Amino acid sequence: MIIKPQFKLKEYENGLYLVSTPLGNLKDITLRAIEVLHQSDYILCEDTRISKNLLDKYQIKSKLISNHKFNEKKNVLKIIEYLISGKIISLISDAGTPSISDPGSILVNECINNDIRIFPIPGPSAVSAAVSISGFSDKFLFYGFFPEKKQFLANELKKLSKAENSLVFFASPKKINKIIPEIKKNFKGRKIVFCREITKIFEEFIRKDIDELELFEKVPKGELTIVISERKINKNVSKKLNESDMNMIKKMINKLSTKEITDILSQSTEIPKKEIYKYCLNLKNEK
Repeated sequence: MIIKPQFKLKEYENGLYLVSTPLGNLKDITLRAIEVLHQSDYILCEDTRISKNLLDKYQIKSKLISNHKFNEKKNVLKIIEYLISGKIISLISDAGTPSISDPGSILVNECINNDIRIFPIPGPSAVSAAVSISGFSDKFLFYGFFPEKKQFLANELKKLSKAENSLVFFASPKKINKIIPEIKKNFKGRKIVFCREITKIFEEFIRKDIDELELFEKVPKGELTIVISERKINKNVSKKLNESDMNMIKKMINKLSTKEITDILSQSTEIPKKEIYKYCLNLKNEK
């Protein structure tokens, strides 16, 4: 079915339009997005074969330019020239909102540097879709794709585990089993939901307690959007230094700086840094 707006098409200004496209179900596109794509002189897309399915459905005949992570830098100058000459150019990704963990940020920044107008055409987003069905806190941090290198992954997840908000990640299905052990190590006591094939025929939401999380027996199909629940703070945990904490500080006080001691102890307790810092200063003043 072709959707034809029952109103006169708006005359759009020249500039760069970031157009959100369906995650999977081609009906999940706005009338305004269709209108902008129709009026574009050029459409930048990651994979022309994937984008053509959407464009053919809505009889959009605008010229396509392949624009992916391997040629994005090379394309920039040519695209900027088109925009300066008065062209209307749309940027789309294979699915969802462009320039978020997808090509686009390089071009956006170049447009900013050249005072070229940029227009967001909002619509589908895997991030907001996943958070909305998670049942977790709507105060969330979006990270993007997990780091590739093992040590960097371990360091990043350790830091993120201190955040009290929900966390959202993208993951390649081929790499998820390498990531799960680090998730279990750093997010004990929290919950997780794996969102797969969002809006498609085989849409699936896998909900687990992280403590009981196991490796996937088979590589899941489709890119994963992962939401980890917010950090639960145990209100019964003491906010004051106990005798064991004080003894530990006394052993370190002549070997480490006050800041180093504060950082080490704050990672393993819920005690405020100022309490640890204050105790360290008092010990040093006693000498």
